[in-house]
Amino acid sequence: MTRLINHAREDGYPCIVGTASSDGVPNCGYIGTVLTVGDDSLMYRDRTGRVPLDHIEENPRVIVLFRNTERDAGWKFRCTATVHREGEVFEEMIDHLVQSGLVTDRYLQDGQGAIVVLRIDQVLSLYGEVLQERVPGQRW
Repeated sequence: MTRLINHAREDGYPCIVGTASSDGVPNCGYIGTVLTVGDDSLMYRDRTGRVPLDHIEENPRVIVLFRNTERDAGWKFRCTATVHREGEVFEEMIDHLVQSGLVTDRYLQDGQGAIVVLRIDQVLSLYGEVLQERVPGQRW
């Protein structure tokens, strides 16, 4: 799972991240910088500084979809997100992205964007079967 997600962009299967505002307006997009962090989190860099970050700050529940058709592998990750625009976590995650080769520019232009850390609450099959849960029986 870790290898597939950490190589998703180079393999041609970037993750899709879905968000919703506090009043339910959905948004999703392909994110090529998703990486695993330890055994229980994902992270990515958002360079837009726009709607996805607004949604996450209003409603931290995020879903990440991963599907690699060549390997017949895929999962849904239900996550709780935090946005980091600066500070220790921001720097640590940027280092992680640079070391992975997914980004070469450490800093965001004009201060736009952020690092988004996604604590994985549930791992589901692509068909919705719960495979793992941080808190058993958690409702989404």
